[in-house]
Amino acid sequence: LIKSHMQLERVLYVSSQNAPTIFPAFANRLEYSKQEKKLVITLHNLQQNDSDIYVCAAVLKNSSLFSVSQSGTMVLVKGGKQIACHNSSWTTYALIILVALLFFALICRALYCVQVKKYFQKRKPNAVYEDMSYSSRRNTLVK
Repeated sequence: LIKSHMQLERVLYVSSQNAPTIFPAFANRLEYSKQEKKLVITLHNLQQNDSDIYVCAAVLKNSSLFSVSQSGTMVLVKGGKQIACHNSSWTTYALIILVALLFFALICRALYCVQVKKYFQKRKPNAVYEDMSYSSRRNTLVK
């Protein structure tokens, strides 16, 4: 496997005895496995300078010549900085706790303003209210 477009650079070499050689730029970032006639290569922790076209090439025995397959795989790595997860998770937990406390304080304040106590006070039992206005008495008269 070679990087071919920007700068010719070897990535992985597998001999006929299946002994893989991983070149230093990809050490600890490349996994290789062979399944019958198929090679599976996985790259990890890609960096911007890994952007290129990767092609498979066959080296002829006892020669420096090699043949390259016609198609390759284009890899484009866009920039972005990795954030340390352990620091951001504590910040996230602190923000969640702060929001929960503020929400609880808001609920308590709302209940205080509504005067919840009056809803739980006992009402006087057996209270009778009677409408003694003129209009209500007139309707009850029988002719």
